[in-house]
Amino acid sequence: MGHKQRPQLRENPDWMSRLPEALLDVPLWNLAIPGSHDSMSFCLDVSSPVLRSESCFLRLTDRLFPCWTRPCVYRWATTQQTVLSDQCELGVRFLDLRIARKLAGGSKLFFAHGLFTLMTVKEALGELAAWLDAHPKEVVIVSCSHFESLTDEDHAHLVEFIISLFREKLCSSQDTPTLRSCWSTGQQVVVSYDDQQMVLQHPELWTVIPYWYADSPDPQKVITYLEEQQRRGRPAGFYVSGLNLTEDASYILLHPLQNMRKMTMKALLPLLRWAGEQRPGPEGDRVNIVCCDFVGLSRFCSLVIELNYKLADRICSPAPRPVCGTPGASSADVTGCCHSNKTRD
Repeated sequence: MGHKQRPQLRENPDWMSRLPEALLDVPLWNLAIPGSHDSMSFCLDVSSPVLRSESCFLRLTDRLFPCWTRPCVYRWATTQQTVLSDQCELGVRFLDLRIARKLAGGSKLFFAHGLFTLMTVKEALGELAAWLDAHPKEVVIVSCSHFESLTDEDHAHLVEFIISLFREKLCSSQDTPTLRSCWSTGQQVVVSYDDQQMVLQHPELWTVIPYWYADSPDPQKVITYLEEQQRRGRPAGFYVSGLNLTEDASYILLHPLQNMRKMTMKALLPLLRWAGEQRPGPEGDRVNIVCCDFVGLSRFCSLVIELNYKLADRICSPAPRPVCGTPGASSADVTGCCHSNKTRD
């Protein structure tokens, strides 16, 4: 596996289809996958009220001083700046979709992060389906969560829409998806749904994916938290390491001219340095999905994708050859590198 074969482009629309043969039968939860945190926050509606799940103080302030409160929430709740198809072009394969219903918005569902979005759920997922049609060897993990003010009927209609939209593209939660298995069946979408009742009713839906989230504006505290979690061991399936920072009220008051983008860019270097030192794989200290804010402002996606070549090199590096006839020697030991079926000299 020569380093020159590895994709170095900032945009990675088809990076999964270009991975080495050695990785095609690896479960997707053992690969390194770039993700975007609060993927739909690029289109927040500054004229919408703040969410009911926000603090009583913030909702009261919103009622009294909406012209001040909503622009402030907008500045700190916006964590991405491009549509889903553009994020996928950059290489993002995990989408963090936080779904909400406006109390006076009829039956339409939106996304939310502090405020509601301008784009509806159907519009965004339709855009994603079109992108997948154009990239048949790429697999996207969609995490649906939070569900602000959704009723049981809303859940039923949303799941029905997801299943009818993606159809045969959906990966069953009963399977262990690999790139090769997904390509052979035309499957391209893993849907994680944070409502256990709906998951039990529909095998097309996966349970909630754990998200390691430090809840701090300090990048060093984020790194320390992630390393502590790694020492405890990773979950068995998909899971997320969040590089995203979080502001609190005191931070906002102390930084009146800042916003989420400025805070992220200021802290990005140590976070990306840490990410570049990681490795994917099944071991307890390995990464799987790595999420970041403002995914288009750095080489974040390319850096995470590149981690997979560490795993490929490890798989293909021949172990010390045992002496024939000794316990533990096998045909696999003798043949060596997984890229070749030829017997070693």
